[in-house]
Amino acid sequence: MNLVIVESPTKAKTIKKFLSKNYQVLATQGHLIDLPKSKLGVDLENDFTPKYITIRGKGKILKELKEKAKKAKTVYVAADPDREGEAICWHISRALNLDQEKPHRVEFNEITRDKVKEAFKSPRLIDYSRVDAQQARRILDRLVGYLISPLLWRKVRGGLSAGRVQSVAVRLICDREDEISNFEPREYWSLKAHLCEENTKNRFKASLDRHKKNKIELNNKAETDQVIDAVKDEKFIVDKITQSKRKRKPFAPFTTSSLQQEASSKLGFTSRKTMSIAQQLYEGINIGSGETVGLVTYIRTDSTRISNLAQAEARSLISEKYGRDFLPDKAPLYRSGKGAQEAHEAIRPTSIMHEPSSIKKHLSRDQNRLYKLIWNRMVASQMNPAVYDQVRVNIKAGEYSFKATGSTLRFPGFLVLYQPEDAEEETYLPDMEEGQELSLLELAPEQHFTKPPPRYNEASLIKTLEEKGIGRPSTYSPIIETIQSRGYVVKENKAFVPTETGFVVVELMINYFPEIIDIDFTARLEQRLDEVEEGNEQGMKVLDDFYFGYFEDRLAEADKKIEKVEITPEISEETCPNCGENLVYKHGRFGRFLACPSFPECRYTKKIIKETGVTCPLDGGMIVERRSKKGRTFYGCNNYPECTFSLWNKPLQEKCPLCSSIMTEARKGKKKAIRCSNKDCAYEREAGRKKVTTPQ
Repeated sequence: MNLVIVESPTKAKTIKKFLSKNYQVLATQGHLIDLPKSKLGVDLENDFTPKYITIRGKGKILKELKEKAKKAKTVYVAADPDREGEAICWHISRALNLDQEKPHRVEFNEITRDKVKEAFKSPRLIDYSRVDAQQARRILDRLVGYLISPLLWRKVRGGLSAGRVQSVAVRLICDREDEISNFEPREYWSLKAHLCEENTKNRFKASLDRHKKNKIELNNKAETDQVIDAVKDEKFIVDKITQSKRKRKPFAPFTTSSLQQEASSKLGFTSRKTMSIAQQLYEGINIGSGETVGLVTYIRTDSTRISNLAQAEARSLISEKYGRDFLPDKAPLYRSGKGAQEAHEAIRPTSIMHEPSSIKKHLSRDQNRLYKLIWNRMVASQMNPAVYDQVRVNIKAGEYSFKATGSTLRFPGFLVLYQPEDAEEETYLPDMEEGQELSLLELAPEQHFTKPPPRYNEASLIKTLEEKGIGRPSTYSPIIETIQSRGYVVKENKAFVPTETGFVVVELMINYFPEIIDIDFTARLEQRLDEVEEGNEQGMKVLDDFYFGYFEDRLAEADKKIEKVEITPEISEETCPNCGENLVYKHGRFGRFLACPSFPECRYTKKIIKETGVTCPLDGGMIVERRSKKGRTFYGCNNYPECTFSLWNKPLQEKCPLCSSIMTEARKGKKKAIRCSNKDCAYEREAGRKKVTTPQ
């Protein structure tokens, strides 16, 4: 009997069905061996030797594995194909006293029958460069977290933590908030001419572009009025028409980062939810074929490469289902980011033949939505570009010129499957000829003000971390989770807002640990860890340079110089019903809440309720924003459980003109719609359009 050891029970269940009865598959249920939680666990004076222990509660699992290993003909370790998976295999092989000179490491990028069987035909030795890189990262993070965090407990407050990567993420959010606070809006104006061809109703708009041959900017109303006075009596003549074709290329298949960004933007998933569902799709789901199968390839990757077999499958489907026009002559190639592990593939379906519609009934709603996103992106990446017909019309009006542009989709290409977030709408212009005179209907000036950069949301923060080389695919989700649970940032309207604690910790880190909070330094450290994995550098050298190079001295200096910091809590206008004190805002594992400042003498707390201003139609209570057990936002009466009125869409203060029910704001594709909450009423209109009057 052969023994196969993996991390996940679901993965074990899937793999077991692919192997013969001569294989027994057991799961470790994650790490079995790690550094202790209660202390540093690293010998600083003895080459940073880690003091590994069996994780509490995992002794029984390890004992069973040892007993099974003694009886097994061969033991295989088959954890995930990354640094952490390699480290798990290394720990297990040492704990079971496996012969390190014999190949027993099995690696596969997708959990399908063919790939698993193929992997077991060619086991390999443990990759010690990968293990060295993972161990160096683990110790680096342990040094920062376990040596700076106690300092924050003493100088600021308990429960805080410093992290080598999380601190940089908080700094990005704090820097952006400072940028927003210090932003001074600048006034500017635009001027559009509403035109039409003479004796027709073909109206269109043209924007002011140039004065003589120079680009023109309007900074205030006086400058705008000056242009209006100059052109209002001029003839508007078509000066030049330029026609062209423009191609929009498809996007590469998903990496971990781009999947988290897109799932956040299109599906409203947090990074944690995205990775949890993706893990389910990777480890295996019963799709009614009699066996459990992994539906997507490994989900922690920064590569956009896909296998020749996957490309051939996709090209065959495109040709059959969409036609030869959608199929490029050569399969597209996509360049991965700097430092990407090209041994991995992008996140893609394990079989293109598993079309989302064919397996939808076997998946949960969220599993289906994420799988469809992955499938569509992969197949679309192998299609021809979309082609647009573009026309640009320059229109003279005295010394000034206006421009109008039209764009028509000539060939949809990859857009038949995958619509990007910035998908452009078609704009039509009437057929015109050079020298043609147009009728001026109206000159429409409009005042604008420049806007500050937006706050980071999950998608934009992950994108920035990736662009700056901070963290790696497996770390983005834990980073976002940690900075919220520690109370460094809170989410408001899906955007991250730093708390006072976040600002204080970032300022301390900048003053006393500038290298750790430095974005470029952190990125260079990540690059050195990549070099360790490639076998070009030693993890010990990275640790030595980090700790003895400056960190040890910084730590000693900070302990002496940092004075006790008092964080003044934000005071609310609400008072405590028990003692009359003004309640203050606090941060807990479930976000912000109100609490009495007299704690622990007074333990009164209160949830922060977001009111909608809309009255409940059943009992006259206030409809407030709430969250379901799965974290989905909905709206219900504040008199729950006495009143059970609820809505999924945001309620509005207007009534339906047909049935007088509450109107709601809903999504209709990428646009917003105003929709009646009464399921028996079909009234609906586009957001922004005026209300219709009640028919007589």
